[in-house]
Amino acid sequence: MQSIRSFVQLTDMIGTAGQPTPDQVQLIKQAGYETVINLALPDHADAFPDEGARVTGLGLTYIHLPVPFHRPLPGHVFRFCRLMQALEGTPVFVHCIMNYRVSAFMFHYLHKVYGRSVEASRSPLFERWSPDPVWSDLLAWPAAKIGLEIDDNA
Repeated sequence: MQSIRSFVQLTDMIGTAGQPTPDQVQLIKQAGYETVINLALPDHADAFPDEGARVTGLGLTYIHLPVPFHRPLPGHVFRFCRLMQALEGTPVFVHCIMNYRVSAFMFHYLHKVYGRSVEASRSPLFERWSPDPVWSDLLAWPAAKIGLEIDDNA
């Protein structure tokens, strides 16, 4: 799994990464993941067009929730958090192109939905990624802006 771009085993059940190559999809299956969630846009140069077919061909569930990198919306985070809640207890591999979108979305899920502290919700990827103003703003969104009726002080 370490050969996959920016791979981070974030929890026992959730792995995050940048875009895997077509050959690395087999590694995801071998690692025990059952669902692959892709937050990248399909027209990115690093995306591969038959990812869904390749993933489902291995017997995994594939969910594509494309999020524009320069214009993420609260609704994107809301849908992601609800999807992660629905998949709780299932080994999930979540990726985008560089693992930036995923790290930001997972921060909200782990902190606002799962109830982890701010520190425990931050991916180690933040040690090398300095979010631009769009993503810094997103990381500061309160639960109410996302549409999550959860105590922000959890």
